[in-house]
Amino acid sequence: MNIKDYGFDYYFGTEDIGGTPARITAVNKGRFGIVSDFGEGYAVLKGREYYHEGESFPTVGDFVLIEYNKNGDSRIIKTLKRRTYFSRRDPDKGRGEQAVAANFDYVFIMQSLNHDFNPKRLERYLTAARQSKAEPVIVLTKADLTDDYLPYIIKASGAAEGVKLCIVSAKTGYGMDELLPYLQKGKTLVFLGSSGVGKSSLVNALAGEKIMDTNGIREDDSKGRHTTTHRQLIMLKNGVMIIDTPGMRELGMWDISEGLNEAFSDIEDLSKCCRFRDCRYENEPGCAVRQAIKSGELDERRFESFRKIKSEAKYSSDSAEYRRQKEQFFKTVTINERKKKKEVY
Repeated sequence: MNIKDYGFDYYFGTEDIGGTPARITAVNKGRFGIVSDFGEGYAVLKGREYYHEGESFPTVGDFVLIEYNKNGDSRIIKTLKRRTYFSRRDPDKGRGEQAVAANFDYVFIMQSLNHDFNPKRLERYLTAARQSKAEPVIVLTKADLTDDYLPYIIKASGAAEGVKLCIVSAKTGYGMDELLPYLQKGKTLVFLGSSGVGKSSLVNALAGEKIMDTNGIREDDSKGRHTTTHRQLIMLKNGVMIIDTPGMRELGMWDISEGLNEAFSDIEDLSKCCRFRDCRYENEPGCAVRQAIKSGELDERRFESFRKIKSEAKYSSDSAEYRRQKEQFFKTVTINERKKKKEVY
């Protein structure tokens, strides 16, 4: 086995630090699946580097350096720099950043042609994908469920102007050829989409065999159960790698300033024409954005989606900082109280 087959190259380097390069293939409760020149195995974090020296915690797709152990779990000693990176607000802790995937070339933003189709969610995923620096591709799945694609194409194109759009059916094979340009040996794809969107079915179709379990969807609302329980990297026989993530119907934004401007470049361009540089797009005179909405050049629904995502991202950032300051305040109070009690004693 050669780690270069998994996408490792000179970009990641080793920074003249001892250790064996490996790639994270799965993350599950503090234990990591890895692959290296020694083959597949498992690893745990080396405590001092990660819990005391601030090393970035690895996620699926990361390249790391390990202390190889042929008789048990190896130890991860360093996370190498990332080419691309996707993260979200930690849904368990309610604050802070949670790594989701790293070092991928394309982001397949998936929505199905049924009740799951949601332009607002599409805009949220696109914002995060743009922030990651990888190339986004919109994949509309389950084409066998409808004969009229045009309404979906119009809405998807309006939400993601200039992004490649593919309509496919894993069941019938329709449109699968459109994905071939992205299925190159050594390339890594990351799948984003809510439960029931057909990620597992698409993985099986691309692999040409059943390598992931699939579940059906409820007919009344087209929602499905999660078939992926943890993040994992899958190597197909043709050398293409796929990072699958648990279904995320709601995506908490985290540090998406650049991605937001790219995903909503039309609004960004309009804002440059506003009279005031700090325009809030409300009642300011000379607001080019409001004028575009009034003239019909800009869809007000799209603008409200932009404001909502921007506001949520700011809240995530401000909220995390507020909680950090609050925790520090009470920590200081506790220390001072202990000092006073000691002096009195």
